[in-house]
Amino acid sequence: MRVLELYSGIGGMHYACLESGITHEVVAASDINTIANEVYRHNFPSVPLICRNIQSLKALEVNKMAPDMLLMSPPCQPFTRVGLKKDVADQRTCSLLHIISLLPDLSSNLRYILVENVKGFELSESRNKLVEALQQQQFEFQEFLLNPMQFGIPNSRLRYYLLAKRSPLKFCFKINSTVMTDFPVSLDDGKTTNEIMDGLNAKQREMAEADEAVENEERIPSDGGLSYPPCFTIQRILEDDNASLNSFLLPENVLGKRSVVLDVVTPRSKRSCCFTKAYGHYSDGTGSVLTTWKMSDVHTVRANNRRLELDSDEQVNEMKKLKLRYFTPREVARLMCFPEDKLFAFPDTITTKQKYRLLGNSVNVHVIAMLIALLTKD
Repeated sequence: MRVLELYSGIGGMHYACLESGITHEVVAASDINTIANEVYRHNFPSVPLICRNIQSLKALEVNKMAPDMLLMSPPCQPFTRVGLKKDVADQRTCSLLHIISLLPDLSSNLRYILVENVKGFELSESRNKLVEALQQQQFEFQEFLLNPMQFGIPNSRLRYYLLAKRSPLKFCFKINSTVMTDFPVSLDDGKTTNEIMDGLNAKQREMAEADEAVENEERIPSDGGLSYPPCFTIQRILEDDNASLNSFLLPENVLGKRSVVLDVVTPRSKRSCCFTKAYGHYSDGTGSVLTTWKMSDVHTVRANNRRLELDSDEQVNEMKKLKLRYFTPREVARLMCFPEDKLFAFPDTITTKQKYRLLGNSVNVHVIAMLIALLTKD
């Protein structure tokens, strides 16, 4: 399987290909972000990296690569809930519209397409243009809104996905004209209805079942009749170098004025908020923070905190008791299912702030891997 990876970032799609188990070669990766390209090159030095605007790609150039599969995660800012939602009027959609315009001229070798974006893309004019072009080129497609927590991963990161395959290829499940909010294969045990999925969720399932002995929690309900595996606990992704972790303690200005908007989790928690590129810089809605205290004690401290004058010494000192810290970049990477140091690492030149930005712009590797397996199964 010859794979072309557009908007490649730090290689989340590439790692998903590796996890999915498909036999593949990434023939090229393309991104305009020079810092992301530095990380990609560090981990995949043999992959040709196109370090220029995707709008400069020509159909002839793509056809020479002869890709069977196109993976892409276009800029999400034109569609995100906190943005202006300018859609096709936003300059950042120009590269996606360019790729859409190339589809009629691309070789029929291209049989598989996977697109990732934020919730909201499914309502956009950009999406309408994309699916219209796919239909004209004889692609069947299915759209999804999926969350890693459905796959047993304790991180909420609801995202839009589109899978497309060119006729006469058929999906291994019944496609739906509406956006699916369930993965169309059971994930709750090892006896899935599609044998190619067996083992892909094994690591998450094993960790979650071990954690069931520590803290019982019901499985995530599903409107589609499928049941989801329980999430493993945050403890599983934590680093244990306490000396280095002190540098991630929240500063006093956050413990004061911003304390009321913090989402606090513990090592026993089976959830965390979506980590964005602003993590560590802004406090509201950018990701969870960690304490080793019990959650019942956290509630007590925060209740006491609300009775004190915000940003006073007494209030800040009350919050200091919790020893709140940010998740480290490695811990965020683990929640997003990137592999460990031997396979995924940041170059020494990348700062902590840059790591958070790059991870916040990336994808959940495991969810993409499951979708690639689903896409390529006849």
